[in-house]
Amino acid sequence: MSDLTIKRRVMIPVRAGDVMAEFISFDGDDSGKEHIGIFFEGTQGKEANSIPLVRLHSECLTGDVFGSGRCDCGEQLDEAIDLINEQGGYILYLRQEGRGIGLYAKLEAYALQDKGYDTYQANEMLHLPDDGRDFGIAAEMLKALGVDEVRLLTNNPDKAQQLIEHGISVAELVPTKVHVNQHNRLYLETKAKRKLHTLKFD
Repeated sequence: MSDLTIKRRVMIPVRAGDVMAEFISFDGDDSGKEHIGIFFEGTQGKEANSIPLVRLHSECLTGDVFGSGRCDCGEQLDEAIDLINEQGGYILYLRQEGRGIGLYAKLEAYALQDKGYDTYQANEMLHLPDDGRDFGIAAEMLKALGVDEVRLLTNNPDKAQQLIEHGISVAELVPTKVHVNQHNRLYLETKAKRKLHTLKFD
């Protein structure tokens, strides 16, 4: 992977102007994915947490934009904006739809899940990886931003492991809430069982 550099920083008022965030593009990623960094100054002041709170968020069109109840992505993104806007840090918005398989393949997997297969079984039946995401690119983005140590907002131990392998120190794992509903309970329980996500259910 070539070294990333910052291409452009632009302030964008999100949440209809309630939150100010700096959107950051990068040069040097030859995948063509257009991953984006989003910086929040933090409302608590620098003294509160000198180590930035970071969320690696993989794109989920159905959840992030349309509020799909089949996953917890939209709620996790909202939670990340709230927390990181308070504490200061970054959301790295990674264009890895469907855990890296893409939107169309995700819809194919959903169709299989409707027949009773879990999310990983469905991917296996489609000859796709359980999780095809690469968080190494996130480490490169952090390095370009001058960040070498993070507090990581996640329930997924694999994200921390991949960052550490790529030279980023993880000072703390900050768990996300469990956003469970009648449509996604099985999906979340499967993540906890198969991929050791740290999810505590009521």
